[in-house]
Amino acid sequence: MAHHWNRILLLGSLIFPLCYTAVKGNISQNCTVFQTSSWRNILQRLDLSVQFMLLTRQNPDCAQPINDSNDIRNSNFNGSLPTKLIMHGYRITGSKPSWVDTLAKELLDAMDVNVVIVDWIIGSTALYHNVVQNSAELGLKVSILIGDLMSHGSTEDSFHLIGISLGAHVAGFVGRMFKGKLGRITGLDPAGPKFSNAGVDERLDPGDAVFVEAIHSDSDYFGISRPVGHIDFYLNDGKDQPGCTRPFLTSVYKYLVCDHTRAIFVYISSIKNQCPLVAFPCQTYELFAKGQCTNCNTHPLQRCPRIGLLERGGLSADVQPKEVKVYLMTSSQPPFCVKHFLLEIFYEQLGSHEQRVKIKFLSNSHSDVSNLQLTIPKKQSSESIIRKVIPYNARFGNMDDITIQLLSSWHKKRSPIHIEKIRIRELHFNDSERPPRCIYNILLYREILFEQLANCL
Repeated sequence: MAHHWNRILLLGSLIFPLCYTAVKGNISQNCTVFQTSSWRNILQRLDLSVQFMLLTRQNPDCAQPINDSNDIRNSNFNGSLPTKLIMHGYRITGSKPSWVDTLAKELLDAMDVNVVIVDWIIGSTALYHNVVQNSAELGLKVSILIGDLMSHGSTEDSFHLIGISLGAHVAGFVGRMFKGKLGRITGLDPAGPKFSNAGVDERLDPGDAVFVEAIHSDSDYFGISRPVGHIDFYLNDGKDQPGCTRPFLTSVYKYLVCDHTRAIFVYISSIKNQCPLVAFPCQTYELFAKGQCTNCNTHPLQRCPRIGLLERGGLSADVQPKEVKVYLMTSSQPPFCVKHFLLEIFYEQLGSHEQRVKIKFLSNSHSDVSNLQLTIPKKQSSESIIRKVIPYNARFGNMDDITIQLLSSWHKKRSPIHIEKIRIRELHFNDSERPPRCIYNILLYREILFEQLANCL
């Protein structure tokens, strides 16, 4: 756990100069705004100061306070509509999350719903272990709010709690207060520190709602690695995200939290964009990447689940999953969705030692949209097929061509490789099926070979 605390302390040292401001909370006539907090929260325990802000299609840009029954009665809250509650997590900056307005807007654009934003900036800006303690009190306050909303017409199954990081575990606590009868919980990279070894009563768990899902994007640092929902989506193995490896983004702070916040932006993109973020059930990411888990129809889930607002992630109501890991690859920028292709290489003649090849996948405009380096075994190997799942960004067009290069080694002589066939097949999801494409009889030696894909014989 030491690496978790090292990163948190580093974040604190970076942000400290930015946080030394006075605590304040502005309410201008009919609009409520986020509070801001200061570093002195660490030096003294302040009241949690939670406020609940309502956005609807009648007031999409002007949040109404709904802190008690009287507020609710005088607001645009509609108990006959579904309600989405957004709960942020640990806020070392003491400021409003930059993504919260966008998430609320996309939810309102996609559905006619009540969007309730839980502002607990004051209680979330402190030493991390103090914030974890504050989260229990927050859960009680959110539970009381839900009870008040139910007295104004809502039903338990109409609530969808969206918790970010530490907020995901708060959502789990709230769900337990209602004996798992709330409709849905979405955990966006649920927090790992203090929760990785916690029991089911102390963290998000499948029993906390009718349907619980989690999206993991930083499971080796700030996020939790173990499954905590009915379905757990792991983006790129839930660890290092594309585009987050550059040491200098716009700031060191954003670099440190880039993987952790990727789950938020992928979820926002899944609401906003039409391209599907489809995942494949598998025991491990390594098996998925090796093409061992490419047919969702043969899995007990029966279908490939999708990130987004589809009911139960697009799964049948007859399926009762629990802590099922599903994997998908993404691109580095919105809308993040990619097509998944299964690459199969059937080879005949091999060299006397292992060799590496580089394959580039090209669009119909010859744009380089995906790269892969593979190790070809030596001729004593019993293997005759290499399988790999590769991501392909569909916005560049169709995959038409590839180039293949035998990479040089300063201490080993290159030997010819005879490839009988290369077959590339887009992984289908649900009921769609696409024909595979092939290249035949390739002799690979020194030069870079350019090959065109054609329908398989």
